[in-house]
Order: sequence, then structure tokens, then C-alpha cells
Amino acid sequence: MKTVILLAISNLFMTLAWYGHLKYLRGAKWPLLTVILISWGIAFFEYCFQVPANRIGYSTFSATQLKIIQEVISLMVFSVFAILILGERLRWNHGVSFLFLVGAVYFAFLKTKTGGI
Repeated sequence: MKTVILLAISNLFMTLAWYGHLKYLRGAKWPLLTVILISWGIAFFEYCFQVPANRIGYSTFSATQLKIIQEVISLMVFSVFAILILGERLRWNHGVSFLFLVGAVYFAFLKTKTGGI
């Protein structure tokens, strides 16, 4: 659970760093380099949570499982951000995409007898 919480916090910073300027800096005529540097500054805090989440999580999950967890959290956080901050609407095909993500999680955590591909 600690890993999931750290990944969620990490993804909040990541989403803000990657997409926040689309809303907040749109009207500002800041040079692209300035926006990149601001995003890097925000991304620093993403890494402060992402790296510990992976180190802690790797004692319980495989690297593949960690990545699947991270991607699902990332898309959930981004979806909320897109709706609340960017004013976008989710459509039916986004819902189908989320169902496929649930399938990805299922298969990533499925115990197999062979243990490999």
C-alpha cells in the first residue's frame, strides 16, 4: 500500500510537470526553455517519490508489475487532471481503454505455472 501511495503522489507531480503548463502557462508568453526548466523543477519532486516507491515495491512486486501499477495510477491521475484542470471530457472509448488497463493489471499479476513466457 505504501508503494501505491508513493506512486500516486509521484504521478501528481509528474502530471503537473508534464501537462500543467497547458493550462497555467498558456496565456503567458514564456519561452519554451523557461517552461522546460519549471517542469524539471516540478519533476524533481516526482522522482523524490517515484524512486522510493520502486525500491520499496520491488521487495514485493516484480519490475513489470511495478510498471503496470505505475501506468494505471498515471492514467487515473491524468484523467482526473484532464477533467478538472483542462476541462476535457471522457468519452466511451476512454472507458474501453480503462477496461483494457484492468485486463493488463489482471494479466500482470496472474500466477502462471511456468513462471515465464
